[in-house]
Amino acid sequence: MRTIDDLDVSGKRVLVRTDLNVPLQDGRITDDGRIRASVPTIKKLLDRGARVIVCAHLGRPKGEVRPELSLAPVAARLGELLGTDVAFASDVVGDSAGATAEGLADGQVALLENLRFEAGETSKDDAERGAFADRLAALAELYVGDGFGAVHRRHASVYDVPRRLPHAAGDLIAAELAVLRRLTEDVERPYAVVLGGSKVSDKLGVIDNLLGKADRILVGGGMVFTFLKAQGHEVGKSLLEEDQLDTVREYLRRAEGSGVEFVLPVDVVAATAFAADADHEAVPADALPADRLGLDIGPESGKLFASRLADARTVFWNGPMGVFEMEPYAHGTRAVAQGLIDSGAFTVVGGGDSAAAVRRLGFDEDAFSHISTGGGASLEYLEGKALPGLQALED
Repeated sequence: MRTIDDLDVSGKRVLVRTDLNVPLQDGRITDDGRIRASVPTIKKLLDRGARVIVCAHLGRPKGEVRPELSLAPVAARLGELLGTDVAFASDVVGDSAGATAEGLADGQVALLENLRFEAGETSKDDAERGAFADRLAALAELYVGDGFGAVHRRHASVYDVPRRLPHAAGDLIAAELAVLRRLTEDVERPYAVVLGGSKVSDKLGVIDNLLGKADRILVGGGMVFTFLKAQGHEVGKSLLEEDQLDTVREYLRRAEGSGVEFVLPVDVVAATAFAADADHEAVPADALPADRLGLDIGPESGKLFASRLADARTVFWNGPMGVFEMEPYAHGTRAVAQGLIDSGAFTVVGGGDSAAAVRRLGFDEDAFSHISTGGGASLEYLEGKALPGLQALED
């Protein structure tokens, strides 16, 4: 796979596919981590005299123009981080995009409007997607793929455009790949994996694959209640995926047979409602009241998880341990984050929610070996799946 160091970019229009899918609230960016992660590659290209055209998606507008999902606020923040003006095209492949691209001088940068305002970006019809890719590719002379969070999608800007232009991987994708290879091909043991988040179904593939690779798997978050239910425990009104109970039971059996240690909470924080001011208390994981719902792992579980990370040499963490956005249910996630730091291991924080939790809870990002922008792409790589965006860059 070629990198941007292999491209002659001076004076060339370079289309850079980044991941700028940041959370917005009332038009304000609440976490700019992905924008900051995109800056090094863009800056390197600008410093080498490229005319950089950045493209990205935001949310799921499904081919419709939705002003609340405009990338305009992102353009402003990107300009602040780069220390230069970012021209903003009010469309993706229309008149504004064409004029904006043509108007760039060497060392200047522009951002196109939300790719997903165009139905062709995500279309499953090859002809429709290809027609959009033709128009997008026509804006540039070179292509750089740097949006690792989107490489698991067979979308026009990720898969089809690099097949139409000379292409290379950006530094962010190169860094993400190096980290993921270290998690799959050159693992220093003990290797611990911490999984959280709301749905066990989102993690089935990665659990299945890691059962043969990890030494221990720690499970928290909303997904843990499907595990507790599979063990025969009461989970009250907690999040539960009934259709996954048999699969989870099979994973627990396989783990026991293969020597992989599954670590589940010994207590949970049970609340009367999904609210910060609801009555809540820590209860044993096997004694959750039927009229309550679990919103975090409990304090004893936080200590347990930290102890099972203490001797690890490699740790991958994807998914918060509770509803960390509400302070009463943030303690489990905080304990795991601190456990990663204290372990001294090679630590990878994967997934938008986990990365957001690290920042929201006040941890120094540099205290972790790597904070991934990958999310679903990282999980699919760890599942052993081929990622279309990487295949396109390898061709």
